Parts: sequence; C-alpha cells; structure tokens
Amino acid sequence: MKKMPLKKLFHIDREDYKSEYEKRFNDDDTVHLDIEISGNAAFLCQTKEMFSSIISIERTNTKIVKMCSKLPKKALIQYRTRCLTDEIILTNNIERVHSTRKEINEILADLSKKDRKKRFVGLVKKYVTLSQNEEIPLQTSRDIRRIYDDIFYDEISSSNPNNLPDGNIFRKCGVDVYSETQNIIHSGIHPESEIISTMDKSLDFLANADCDILIRIAVFHYLFGYIHPFYDGNGRTDRFISSYLLSKELNSLIGYHISYTIKENINKYYNAFDTCNHPLNKGDLTPFAEMFLNLVDISMKQLYDEIKNKLDKFNFYCNLCPKLPNANHKDIIKLYSVLIQASLFSENGISHKELEIGFKVSYSSVRNKLSYIPDELLIKNTRERHAYYMLDLDKVDIMFSK
Repeated sequence: MKKMPLKKLFHIDREDYKSEYEKRFNDDDTVHLDIEISGNAAFLCQTKEMFSSIISIERTNTKIVKMCSKLPKKALIQYRTRCLTDEIILTNNIERVHSTRKEINEILADLSKKDRKKRFVGLVKKYVTLSQNEEIPLQTSRDIRRIYDDIFYDEISSSNPNNLPDGNIFRKCGVDVYSETQNIIHSGIHPESEIISTMDKSLDFLANADCDILIRIAVFHYLFGYIHPFYDGNGRTDRFISSYLLSKELNSLIGYHISYTIKENINKYYNAFDTCNHPLNKGDLTPFAEMFLNLVDISMKQLYDEIKNKLDKFNFYCNLCPKLPNANHKDIIKLYSVLIQASLFSENGISHKELEIGFKVSYSSVRNKLSYIPDELLIKNTRERHAYYMLDLDKVDIMFSK
C-alpha cells in the first residue's frame, strides 16, 4: 500500500502521524541525507512503488533502444532535433517564458554563431550536447555554476543583469517563489554559505552508489528546486540537469521528452514540491521521488508509443511508394521514401543540400528528380533562403482512399 504523505496524515490522526514518522525515519531501509528540509532531517523511504517504476522504466528503455535500431539513421537525427525543439519550448513554457519553434530552429540552423546574448542560444547549445555523450562534471557547487553560466549568463547579462548571481558562486540575497496568484509558496535557502553547503551535500548524495541512480536523480531534482540557488533560471537549470542525467542512464531521447510529461502533469509536479517543502512532512522526500519516477515512467512509455507510431506509418507509406505517380525508377521510389521520412520525423523537411548529399548528385539533378513528384504531393518550405521538402501524407491518404 502506497505511503500517505506525513503532511496529510497529520490532519487525519496526529498520534498515528507521530508513530508513522518514527517508523519511517528509523526503518533499516530508509536513506538518510545530511540535509535539513524546513528544519527537519531529510530522509527517503525506498518504496515498492519506486522500484516498480524503475523496473518499468528499464523495460521500456530496452524497447525504445530496439525500436530506434529499426529507424533509418537520418530519421533518428531528424526526430531527435524535433524532440529537442519541443523540449526547449516546453521547459521555457513551464516557467511562463514564451519561445517559438522559429527562434529555436534559427539557433539550431547555425550553432557556430557567436551571438550568445541572443535569447535561448545557451539553452539550445547545452541541450544539443545530450546527444553527443559529452561528460558534464557534477561534483561541486562550482560545477552547477558552470552549467548555469553556459545556459544563461550571457543572455541574462544582456537582458536583466540584476538577476545575475551576485555571490561567490550563487545568489547573495534571499529569493521567493510565487504562485500564479502571487502568493509566496517557497523561499530558497540563504545565506549563500548555506546554499553552497546544501548543494555540495546534494551532489554528494547524487554520487552515492548505495542508492539506485534513478532514485538519486529524482531526489536531486527536488533538492535543487528546494535550494533555489539563483535569482532566475532555477527550474530550467534543474530540468536540464535531470535531462542530462537521465540521458546518460537511458536512451538519450528521454532528455528531450521529460518537460513534455512534466507540463502534462504540472499540478502533480508542483504539489509534490509543496508537500515535501512543508514542515509537517518532516523532511520525508518519498512523495517527490515516487512522483518523479512515475513521470519518467510515463514519459518513457509516451516516447516508445510515439516512435512506434512513426515507424509503423513510415513502413506503411513506404510500401505505397511503388504505387505513387512516376514511381517507375528506383531513384524516384527512394526520393518518395526520403520525403515520407522527412514528413514524419523532421521539423521542417529535408533540405535541397541534404538531398544532393544523400543522392550524391548535383543541384540540378535534385531539381530534376523533384520534378517527378506531383506539385499537389510535394510540400516546400523556405527558411533562411533555403528550400526544405516533404511529402503531403494527407494527400497520399486521399489518393489511396478513392
């Protein structure tokens, strides 16, 4: 039976509340952290629900890896870019920061640009590293500050320098978290010496191999939010770190999907923070860890279903290729297949240049091949003076429904 949060139990039966707290706190399997939460020693019960989520996550991960191996390499690259764009828009949206696909795609189109003061450049560049197996140190508070600087420093120094960290590593003054109705729902740790001490202890717990890594990721996500080390950008930095850690342990695509699931379950996400922050919960981080692992489980299953659906559609439409107009040559059948792939997996389509490289032909030869695709089936997008193509699958459906 799932453990009731202590905060809730307090209002039901105060005697049971006291004995249940003692039981949980002193259990042999309880994990104790050298950290205080709202004046109480932090601890964690390793529950059946947590391990059930972990088993499910690992099973789904195996299925995702197998499914991805069936995708064309280019399709996987296209899909990863599309998911990355979604993740950045959604992690911004959770913080009520508006961003558009156009903004993100323009940054992705030329990652070599030096204009780091432009909105979201640091955030996009950092998320790109998740698919590059880059190692990001997470051992000390200074490592956290480096991540923050990579993502936000140039952008904030340009747009709102008063929100830059003003301490040795983190913020020097206090900071409050407000609800949508502008009520204070949490106050971050202060002074800075306490922020640094608690962050270093949180990182020590993250490195503690005695506890399952997925549980440690869940707990660290909570602790970072509780500490709230910066004036601005805490939520997005926290979610990036979780995305990085999850992408190391699981298929890296999960790093581009977790904000979608958090956004879908935003009330559950914030309620778990509020529950564990409350003094009556006595430092028990179990409710948050259970919630977070459940969201990772949901996110993995959503990811698997989405990839499977796209792969099924890809195979279905590719089987139709020989029956499409002018498909009397293997190059045109291949072109149809590439355009179908672009429709299902890419953000904007496949560029003229990519078609030249893929078919190993000249610009004019690509134009000639594209002329065999009827205008009503070919979707052409123009971005930054470059043409991108995909097949109109809705029109294909209509064609074969007659």
